Amino acid sequence: MSDLSPSLKLFLNLTMVQTLAAKRFDARLGSHGINLNEFMILFHLSTAPDEKMRRIDLAEKIGLTASGITRMLTPLEKLGMVKREANSRDARVSYVKLANAGKRVLAEAVNTAESTADQLMSAVKTKKLDEISKMIVELGGSIQ
Repeated sequence: MSDLSPSLKLFLNLTMVQTLAAKRFDARLGSHGINLNEFMILFHLSTAPDEKMRRIDLAEKIGLTASGITRMLTPLEKLGMVKREANSRDARVSYVKLANAGKRVLAEAVNTAESTADQLMSAVKTKKLDEISKMIVELGGSIQ
């Protein structure tokens, strides 16, 4: 079965690259007590207005289900990296807010993440990185 479509080959290769990159990030970010998904949570909260988001919006940004994001947030809450905040207008809506401990861990972890990304992309020329980034955004990526 060697005559796969270019689209399927690209998808399979992207999946493999994502798996290998996630393992590398998890190993390096572990020195900060977080993994890649937790880093992404802290990052997205740090860029959100007032450093807070609805759980469902955060889940969508990370690519998880509502229950998946809740499972990921529980340990972060216990460690004081994020906190819950109620909506004063609607009791059914709650927010996740970046806490001071989360800001501190994120600030420390960004350098590690940058270094890891640079190592992973070291063989790729800058022009190609820009082209690949544009393609990934076209496929549904959201960070530009």
